[in-house]
Amino acid sequence: MPPRRILLVDVDAFFVAVARLVDPDGAGKEPLLLVGGSASGRGVVCSASYETRRFGVRSAMPMARAMALCPGAVRVPVPGKACAAKSKEIRAILGRLSPVVEGASIDEWYLDLAGTEALFHHEPLIDSARRIRTTIRDETGLTVSIGGATSKLLAKMAAEKAKPKPGTGATGVCIVPVGGEAEFLRGLELGDIPLIGPKFQARLAHLGFRTIADVLAVEPAELATRLGERQAAWVLDRAHGIDERRVRQRDMARSISRDETFSKDLSADADLERELLRLVARAASDLRHDGLAARTITVKIRDFDFRRRSAALTLPGAVISDRVIYATARDLLAKLRDARRAPARLIGVGLSGLCDPDSMEPEQLALFDEMNGTPGHSETERDRIVARTVDRLRERFGKQAVLPGGIRDADR
Repeated sequence: MPPRRILLVDVDAFFVAVARLVDPDGAGKEPLLLVGGSASGRGVVCSASYETRRFGVRSAMPMARAMALCPGAVRVPVPGKACAAKSKEIRAILGRLSPVVEGASIDEWYLDLAGTEALFHHEPLIDSARRIRTTIRDETGLTVSIGGATSKLLAKMAAEKAKPKPGTGATGVCIVPVGGEAEFLRGLELGDIPLIGPKFQARLAHLGFRTIADVLAVEPAELATRLGERQAAWVLDRAHGIDERRVRQRDMARSISRDETFSKDLSADADLERELLRLVARAASDLRHDGLAARTITVKIRDFDFRRRSAALTLPGAVISDRVIYATARDLLAKLRDARRAPARLIGVGLSGLCDPDSMEPEQLALFDEMNGTPGHSETERDRIVARTVDRLRERFGKQAVLPGGIRDADR
């Protein structure tokens, strides 16, 4: 079987780049640019220009902290409609150039060029990547970084190495040659592996593991003794570049939403929270069934007088579990109820900012907790295991087999 030819196309500083295109006389002239947050300066950084990153600023950082690190930065809101339009534009281009395109997020796409060698005149994968990069730049005004390899994991890591960050000398394309996977991995830090965030990285460093080579230098049994069998196996697989996931032909859904109109207006907070819990259970289950994770949670209400209201929150990292989604949604519901305590005839929950679960970085959620003082909103590995176990039980015994406690208590 011929080796897979996988590319990951990643738009460079997507939100920043689009903001500069939308406002060339303002954001376009400002090198120190932060995109995200709210009008009050709260919230998190969705995207930071490469110039601000020299000050220690990064995505998912609380906006207040980012402004303290880089006081000269200009903060602009996320240009949502323009970002959606540019994402759609790039997806259409990729559809012309590759037979298989999988959307991983609004600004990332996996391509599988296996079997296209004759179509592209047997050109090397690096030439295909460069041609794709040039086409996107010429047609959209945006630059992308492209990583290529025989697996999705290695392609993503290569794309990170391809990013034209100051001082790196990167050219925007990095291809791991067939047979060169081990050499590529041995030159990387453990923090270069997706999902090894700052906290896990610090723990590994404390145990004496800073590079992939450090991990590969010890016996698997010793690694299991230090990390535990489960985490040791996870780290070893990634240190060896093992990833059998296929590139699937799909476009990332824009949102998942569920709502309920009541036959009788509800006034009690407990009743509304119970209905919200039902909707979260349905929406989160559908999210996981589609193989997705969500960053933005929205709650909407239609009051007795047909007034529509909504509140939303974007988390620094994507989540999949009922517990975290409901905790966030319940806070948003409380915010809406505090603003206007009126009988409600409809309630709904929406999940957006959808992405591939493999792009999740749970450690980032600790920043969210510290910033907002909302303990319990961090998603843990246990949350994800519980959620997926419940899904399997429902598939086997029916959707009513496992229900949240709040729903069961009310239905007795």
